[in-house]
Amino acid sequence: QVQLVESGGGLVQAGGSLRLSCAASGSLVSLNSMGWYRQAPGKQRELVASITGAGSTNYADSVKGRFIISRDDAKKTVYLQMSSLKPEDTAVYYCNGHYYDGSGYSLFGFWGQGTQVTVSS
Repeated sequence: QVQLVESGGGLVQAGGSLRLSCAASGSLVSLNSMGWYRQAPGKQRELVASITGAGSTNYADSVKGRFIISRDDAKKTVYLQMSSLKPEDTAVYYCNGHYYDGSGYSLFGFWGQGTQVTVSS
């Protein structure tokens, strides 16, 4: 089995910063492409940033220039550095993606508990 644990959320004032972490554990050899998603109350979950196994990144227009996704393959962890936070960034943030289990690539077919980010104005 594999697990995903998101952490690092909290309450921050507009203009502040937070660093989220997504740690994978269990029966996996390595992470492949990963993404950070968020879901605000009453809204659908959306992809905000992604990173390939080779380290190429992509961002939603709403966070471009403010968020940076990165990875530490040795720790099987993906990060989201969030700066210049806005009240509209308030949401539960989740990670998901693909991993290599030694015989092939699989999708994490579940969502972790997420981490709450609240930005006050």
